[in-house]
Amino acid sequence: MKSTLLTRGALFVAASTMAVALSACGSDSEAASSTSGSGSSAPDMTTSAPSSGTAMADAPFGAACSMVPADGAGSFAGMSSAPVATAASNNPVLSTLVQAVTAANLGDTLNSAQDITVLAPANPAFEAIPADSLNAVLADQQMLTTILTHHVIQGRLTPDELAGTHTTLAGDTVTIAGSGEDFTVAGDQTITGTQASVICGDVQTANATVYIVDQVLKPAAG
Repeated sequence: MKSTLLTRGALFVAASTMAVALSACGSDSEAASSTSGSGSSAPDMTTSAPSSGTAMADAPFGAACSMVPADGAGSFAGMSSAPVATAASNNPVLSTLVQAVTAANLGDTLNSAQDITVLAPANPAFEAIPADSLNAVLADQQMLTTILTHHVIQGRLTPDELAGTHTTLAGDTVTIAGSGEDFTVAGDQTITGTQASVICGDVQTANATVYIVDQVLKPAAG
């Protein structure tokens, strides 16, 4: 995976205060499947940019790939045949992310997008933010949508293309460093202030390349 419109500066301040833990979410995974509704403020991700690289060229890499089910809909093979929000909803490693996507009504939007890269926070990434802070964000669709779309880049990036500064679907940028199978995002770009690492990369879904990360990223200041 809007009662009051926030200014972009206020949004950044609110996101920055979430500096400790998004955990208390359950894993309401099915709601982010292709039946999820997309809210009126969800960004338009249906226009495809030229696809980068060749999808499915390499096997997923990273220590946390062992946490992904070996078979079934949540396995790498199962995920490869489903659109990204549905694929994530089948994977227990991403259950908290799925609840956030559901709360933002982004399931259909992500499923219908063409050729995107998703930096997907694993459950432990959310376990660093207190339940009351998480609940406040889940109740504010505008803020939640900005945070989640900050994790999405247009175009399917291969590992060889991942390092660099990329424009996100939130309209800001994220800078990724590294090469090979070792990629990081600096701590000043994460909600906790702790450097983020790709812990399972180059995961393919029907419409996206997914890099699972161990921190929730922070939208840039407006």
